[in-house]
Amino acid sequence: MRRMTWAAAILLVFSLVLSACGKKDAESVVKELDKVVSNMESYQGTGTMKLHTGQQELTYDVEVSYQKPHFYRIKLTNAEKDITQIVLRNDDGVFVLTPRLNKVFRFQSDWPQNQGQVYLYQTLIQSILLDNSRQFAVDDKSYVFDVMANYNNGTLARQKIWLNKSDYKPVHVEVSDANAAVMVQVDFSNFEFGPSFDKTTFETEANMKSSPSSTGTSDQATIADPDQSEDMNGSTNTNAEENQDAVTPDKSTDVKDDSQADSKTDDKATGEDGKNAATEDEEDADDTAAQPQDESASELQVMVPTDLPQGVTLKDSMDIVFGGLPGVVSRYTGTYDFSILQTQPKDMAATYGVEGKFLDLGFTIGELTGGDDQKTLTWIVDGNELRLSSATLPETEMIRIAQSVQVDPTK
Repeated sequence: MRRMTWAAAILLVFSLVLSACGKKDAESVVKELDKVVSNMESYQGTGTMKLHTGQQELTYDVEVSYQKPHFYRIKLTNAEKDITQIVLRNDDGVFVLTPRLNKVFRFQSDWPQNQGQVYLYQTLIQSILLDNSRQFAVDDKSYVFDVMANYNNGTLARQKIWLNKSDYKPVHVEVSDANAAVMVQVDFSNFEFGPSFDKTTFETEANMKSSPSSTGTSDQATIADPDQSEDMNGSTNTNAEENQDAVTPDKSTDVKDDSQADSKTDDKATGEDGKNAATEDEEDADDTAAQPQDESASELQVMVPTDLPQGVTLKDSMDIVFGGLPGVVSRYTGTYDFSILQTQPKDMAATYGVEGKFLDLGFTIGELTGGDDQKTLTWIVDGNELRLSSATLPETEMIRIAQSVQVDPTK
């Protein structure tokens, strides 16, 4: 009887030891994740991303490719709106491509080294490694980490990351705001470590050819050198900044102040001197800036924010000419004062001040420039360049407004 008791006790101890050996705690998983990222040469993933921002939920198909040391290709597709954008990082810089419209925009940035995206594996793992207050759980197939969200987006506070137990591949991500409401959700349907890529995977020209333009032509998109003094519209970067300031709303919303403002854009758009707005712009603009040559450029689909801050209303909206191209500037007033300038620039390099920073808008990346007096958030969506300028809007509200901008069905 005593032998049977000892045998049962020994079996129980062995079973407990084996059970303990099969379990990993947070510390051991974190150490292994650090090794995975350090030894990682490449990866490729596909999945879907849902943005729960604004009045309408947006769903994007996501394709992510990475090759050491700094090559990235991210393809975001919204089938419902027929929107496809590709973000590339290669030796020549960071590019935002809209193949359907044959447009290429180039940024000078070290993105995504310090400003990652929710669908990038390095970003997810770094958020786990850097958060010493991380929360750890285990379910049937995944390790689950609850950590702080390390995005340049003040509306995103925390994120939960599901990693496959067997190989640490990402499975599911939920990013929440301060109220624990899920704002971004990513589901990976496939993820592979160590794939080999064709040399053209991260090349700008090859990606532009991968999708035909809306015009059905195979014309090569022009990419301007960001180091040149003039952009493709013939306007210098300095002039662009001056034009940008011209459409910024005054801090005071008093009508009398508006009439006394020295904004060239407002004077031209309202036609106070009885002159044609386009004619005035041609006279004042650089000699190389011209009116658009093609019909598609003039058919501007006006885009408006669908999620305005409480107490903010539309003040006015006017057609303008910006850099020789037609545009629309809309001014909003109330709790915050701001303007949104929309244009459809030709194929060009979008270059901004070295002091600017990238902001994660979910569906694309935006460039925030300016100082305490005024900030401007610039981003590209479906071939449109939008500039949100304000002296009063917090950064979180700028991101929220940008994420809600859609084509105005009434226009």
